[in-house]
Amino acid sequence: MNIIFLLLGLATGSFLNLCIDRVPRGESVIRNPSRCDACRHRLGSVDLLPLASYLYLKGRCRHCGASIHYRTPLVEAATGIIFVLLWYYYGPSLELLLAVVFTCLLTVILVIDLEHHLIPNRVIYPSLAIAFLVPALIPGYTVTSAAAGALTGAGMLLPLALLFPSGMGMGDVKLAALMGLLLGFPKVFAAILATFVIAGSVASVLLITGVKGRKDPIPLAPFFVTGLVATMLYGQEILKLFWR
Repeated sequence: MNIIFLLLGLATGSFLNLCIDRVPRGESVIRNPSRCDACRHRLGSVDLLPLASYLYLKGRCRHCGASIHYRTPLVEAATGIIFVLLWYYYGPSLELLLAVVFTCLLTVILVIDLEHHLIPNRVIYPSLAIAFLVPALIPGYTVTSAAAGALTGAGMLLPLALLFPSGMGMGDVKLAALMGLLLGFPKVFAAILATFVIAGSVASVLLITGVKGRKDPIPLAPFFVTGLVATMLYGQEILKLFWR
């Protein structure tokens, strides 16, 4: 099963790369065949084998020799590893299916925000719609908790987005609402807290080292996803630490 989930994750990572490339451009992720961004040559099966093609072709297009972005093998490998870890953590369960779905959606959101400073509605709205189903699928998780979590997450970030639009967008507010739907209340509070602690720490290091200036934008989606995962694993401990 570990091998099966690794292969499934690698193949899924290949599709996620396609989504990451096309969604910001407004292109279909289903209809058009895969092509090289440089020479527009249609890619064959030897070009599309997850991870193996990148290694075999030494990171270059087989037709024009253009360099393939290193993000391609990283997303494929990371998705494969995460799928194995999810199988190990959840086993055969409905929670595993939900974790796989949201891993894919959050990966697309995270990488697009890193590359384009954008959280596209084409991804966040379907994510919110699926998250609305979570209370009906997970025993012991109530609609009230999910709704309170979504309102808390969005409510905490909306004033910041309105007051400082150059530093935080409405996409971040929607992502906070998604976190609230997935975690419920009060865990969403822990997730927001963890997000800002992690983001503040990383931003401080980037400023001190000169990698980023004071006016340079820093994408927040990676920190939201990190805060979400940290809360799923250690939510109670984060809340206890805060109240202490």
